Amino acid sequence: MAVATMTTPLPISFFPFLLLIPAICFTICHANSNLLCIQSEREALLKFKNDLIDPSNRLSSWVEGRDCCEWIGVFCQNSTGHVHQLHLASPLSAPDFDTPPAEWEAYYNSLLGGKVNPSLLELKHLSSLDLSNNNFSSIQIPKFFGLLESLTYLNLSRARFQGAIPHNLGNLSKLQYLDLGGNYLGDLEQVTFKLPSLLELHLSGCGLHPSSISVNSSKSLVILDLSWNRFSPVPKWIFSLHGLVSIDLRFNYLEGPIPDYFGNFSFLEVLDLSGNSFDSSIPNLLYSLNRLQFLSLRGNQLQGTISSAIGNLSSITHLDLSYNYMLEGRLPTSLEYLCKLKEMDLSYNKIEGGISEILQSLSRCCLGSLESLDMSNNQISGHLTDQLGQFKNLSYLSLAQNKISGPIPSSIGELSSLKFFDVSENQLNGTFPLSFGQLESLETLDFMNNLLEGVVLETHFLNLTRLTTLTASHNRLRFEPNSSWIPPFQCEIIELVDWHLGPKFPQWLKFQKKLFVLDISDAGISDAMPTWFLNLPTQFEYLNLSFNQLIGGISYLNVRDIVDLRSNQFRGPLPRVFRNLRHLILSNNSFSGSLFELVCNSSSGELMEVLYIDKNLISGEIPDCWNHWQDLGLLDLGSNNLTGKIPPSLGHINLTVLNLRNNSMFGELPSTLQNSSLTMLDLSENHFNGSVPAWIGDNSSLLRIISLRSNNFNGHIPHKICDLLNLLILDLAHNNISGTIPKCFRKLYSMANRNNRENYMYVSEGLYLSALLVLKGRQDEYGATLGLVTSIDLSTNSLTGEIPKEIGRLVELRSLNLSGNLLTGNIPDNIGNMKLMESLDLSMNRLNGEIPLSFSNLNFLNHFNVSYNNLTGQIPTSTQLQSFENYSYMGNHLCGPPLTKNCSTKDFSTEVENNGSSGEGSKVNGLYVSIVLGFVMGFWGVVAPLFFIRPWRHAYYRKLDHIGAKLYVFWLPWICSLMGKNHV
Repeated sequence: MAVATMTTPLPISFFPFLLLIPAICFTICHANSNLLCIQSEREALLKFKNDLIDPSNRLSSWVEGRDCCEWIGVFCQNSTGHVHQLHLASPLSAPDFDTPPAEWEAYYNSLLGGKVNPSLLELKHLSSLDLSNNNFSSIQIPKFFGLLESLTYLNLSRARFQGAIPHNLGNLSKLQYLDLGGNYLGDLEQVTFKLPSLLELHLSGCGLHPSSISVNSSKSLVILDLSWNRFSPVPKWIFSLHGLVSIDLRFNYLEGPIPDYFGNFSFLEVLDLSGNSFDSSIPNLLYSLNRLQFLSLRGNQLQGTISSAIGNLSSITHLDLSYNYMLEGRLPTSLEYLCKLKEMDLSYNKIEGGISEILQSLSRCCLGSLESLDMSNNQISGHLTDQLGQFKNLSYLSLAQNKISGPIPSSIGELSSLKFFDVSENQLNGTFPLSFGQLESLETLDFMNNLLEGVVLETHFLNLTRLTTLTASHNRLRFEPNSSWIPPFQCEIIELVDWHLGPKFPQWLKFQKKLFVLDISDAGISDAMPTWFLNLPTQFEYLNLSFNQLIGGISYLNVRDIVDLRSNQFRGPLPRVFRNLRHLILSNNSFSGSLFELVCNSSSGELMEVLYIDKNLISGEIPDCWNHWQDLGLLDLGSNNLTGKIPPSLGHINLTVLNLRNNSMFGELPSTLQNSSLTMLDLSENHFNGSVPAWIGDNSSLLRIISLRSNNFNGHIPHKICDLLNLLILDLAHNNISGTIPKCFRKLYSMANRNNRENYMYVSEGLYLSALLVLKGRQDEYGATLGLVTSIDLSTNSLTGEIPKEIGRLVELRSLNLSGNLLTGNIPDNIGNMKLMESLDLSMNRLNGEIPLSFSNLNFLNHFNVSYNNLTGQIPTSTQLQSFENYSYMGNHLCGPPLTKNCSTKDFSTEVENNGSSGEGSKVNGLYVSIVLGFVMGFWGVVAPLFFIRPWRHAYYRKLDHIGAKLYVFWLPWICSLMGKNHV
């Protein structure tokens, strides 16, 4: 999304002076053609050139025998031929960080370097020297510069000089302009500038601190730039420079209240204090600066309300109070007196009030002047009204992330100068106005996350020929243009998530030749991916077609950054991808085949960071050729048909997430995995075996989620797990693990201490880390809230011994499941201190004793099971424990609600008293003896006569045959009747 910026303008009073410079240069250049430079000066320049490093041969015209006044960067006086100006700044500006390497190489080659030869002292008439934007990184600013007595202009900015500022620069009595910005000059003794003619001093980004420098040019200096340094507090010597017209102190370490002394600069036109840590209210003395044209207090910690005295800034054109976060209250109506206001940015604060009242105040005086208004990220409410259309020169309007409701007024179409319009993340409703189609200057349109509804027509885009960004996701809009419609715009960014664009794939996209961001996810498209879309001439940076019903196969994806195709019906082999792709998300489709071509192709994976192919039909083994995937951090191959072992090369890359759950993989875990910086390891629902490796706690302190559920692991729980201070989820359920529960579980810091955890773990745009967890007796996938879950599940193993009381120290634990083991002893009383517990399952063990009374403190408990143990006594009374069904307590000797068994009855009292005693043991043993004797006597009393007396045996079997025949005759008609009905 585009961002409005305010640049610091030069004072208006100095525009004539600056305009004079190119005029002089033009005159001198014209004169050069009729003059020959002076021999001694030509020789001095050649000596100067010989000490320079010139990779691009910029100074190729500097050769013996040619007029030096014709050399590039050399300017001679009109009348005498003396070299007057030397302008050798780099002709190229520094590229953006993502610029191709070839452009960076060209830029670096354009920079001059080497040494600065003192032969420049021969240029006695040199008044202007510009060596800015070069690379003199190995030398200090030459001291002989202080002997160039004719200099009026010296620009060494961003030339990468190092070390101290020469003291003798103070000898340049004629110097009017000095710029040393962008050179690191911070580690030096104090330098005092006593330059009687100095008008402008620029020391931006020099690493200066309060003791580095002072300036004593109180009568002449009008422009002072000390931005991007380390000043704290504001240097006091500044306040003695009463003639200052422009002060730039942005991005220092200034804090506390804004000094009232700023109100004494009666000539001040520009004041920039942005990017500091001022934390007071805005002092009223600032509002008294009636010549002030530019005021930026952006990015501080200012608080309180904006005073009505702001109306005294009658000359203000640019006002920026954004990113203070704590400025609050309603805007004063005195804004109506800011008649020259062009740009106002109050974004990222807590400003309240109605938007219509704010626009009403601004409309009384600056209807014709206001060009940019940014009130985004505040608490503004109310409705937009037709008065919005009165700001004819408004080109930038952002009201995003407020509480504005109601429809967008149709008068929006009257803003003929509007280029940027952002009302995203409000509560706007109604339809999308047709008048948007009249905005011929509009470049960016953003109304995502609102409640707009209805049908969007081709007419809505009729005259939007300059539109480059259309972000309108998460509304209730339908757009089904004619299949032959050709959009009037060439967009670079289109985001229409949750629109109804289907069922056919949007044909109008084939005409977008400059598109590099496209998000039409969840758009109701159920169609095959058209061939023309895969062959578009544009190369996408970001492509999101997820949550549709797209079908067919994909051979190649021409995307260089992020692809998200999850939750469609794509099938066939995995697509080939662009070699620089960073995120590939193909989850929940029907891709099939092996991973070999994608993983082992040397042209893919070099820059890949996220690879999600879970919930597909991928089969075969995971190939062992991951060594060139060095940037891969998140790998999810869960819920496929993978077999075989984990390849060792997976441990040679620095994975943070490895998810192989729900496959058919086997074998022991490779030791190479200990080289990774895992935060999540999910190998659940496979056939892995061996012991849980001890190295799982080595070099893995970042691990937050371990799930080895439903495998064949055996052995003991390694004590190294206790070293995982960030562990939130431990699931070892449904294995063959034996031994005791380690007492060192108390060291699991994140389960025992409250941390400022995010409720989600971010992966990519709209994608969060997810895990399939069994909590509260059911299996669910946790994504957006995964960061809040804390759980231990050791159920269905062969653990023995007692539940360690140390586990009660894990007071941040939400879920504990120890069911289906062989645990004995009493339930630790301090489990009742785990007051955030929501799910507790201790069922199917051999626990005895009573349920601790402290369990009545578990007020968030919504799943509880202690069934099938040897527990006795009364169930503690609490709102939660009495709310569970009887099956949570069955298989014990418990009484009291919710069970029907009353603890006061004589029978139960006798049973509890005798439980475990020798008397009861005798009764039980006698019962068993009686049962055995009864069985023996009854069995042989009947069977023995039949076995030894033949007539009895024959009579017995004849009787059985007779009874069988009668039953057959009785039941046969009924069975036949029933079978007949079933055949009707």
